Amino acid sequence: MNNRQCSEPETTAATIGPDYAPDDITKYRTMAFAQCELSASEARVFTAESLTLWGRTERLDDIRVCVSELVTNALRHGTSAGQLILVSLELGAAELLLEVHDGGDGTPVERDVPADSEGGRGLFLVAALADDWGIAAHLGSGKRVWASFQYSV
Repeated sequence: MNNRQCSEPETTAATIGPDYAPDDITKYRTMAFAQCELSASEARVFTAESLTLWGRTERLDDIRVCVSELVTNALRHGTSAGQLILVSLELGAAELLLEVHDGGDGTPVERDVPADSEGGRGLFLVAALADDWGIAAHLGSGKRVWASFQYSV
């Protein structure tokens, strides 16, 4: 069993859905993460394991940075105590879609930050590394922030 440093339940991440193949999606995996400092790291591991399992590691470094930034934003700005963050990966023939869902109502925006600032560049990095990204509201409260990555066929 993994040693966790969260004050959440013993398992901070749990697979929600099995791999399946809808019409244009080759592979799909989803995992929920507790509001915990280690969740961004665990999301990077989940992402790397998924892409390795699927044999699509060409853009692994870019995708790991983006999942880390989006989960960190969800932890800092999008969740309240006890809420989960959902990370989903959908692999199509030529594209990977990364989604991070949280219960917050705020809308993330790219910001201009001073050069000496230690933070605030997460969405700038996502915009630079992903082929596209965006935000969509959920019905009720919450949102999903997504990033897509193209693959050569």
